[in-house]
Amino acid sequence: MSRQSGPEPTTIPGSAGSRPARTEPTGARTVNMLEAKTQLSRLVEAIELGEEREVVIARNGRPVARLTSLQPQRRPRRPGVAKGRFVAPDSIDGANAHLADLFERG
Repeated sequence: MSRQSGPEPTTIPGSAGSRPARTEPTGARTVNMLEAKTQLSRLVEAIELGEEREVVIARNGRPVARLTSLQPQRRPRRPGVAKGRFVAPDSIDGANAHLADLFERG
């Protein structure tokens, strides 16, 4: 049987002597059922810390479950998205004499 070409397998940190985990085409790491049971705390921690987006759990080499975060993924910030929509005055404190006085006194 020929081996399919694809991404190199990765190994779960701290799992000495275990078989390497596969990486799905979606970028998710695949682990077998036994490895998922023994490494569950580490897998959940990797999800919580954002090191992994999801982990696919396989039984007999067939994907059967997905471990993923309950919190939605945050969209990356886009600097400058509101550029030109607002005009900032030269002196923000100029309209409030008391506030301007506090800043000038230091």
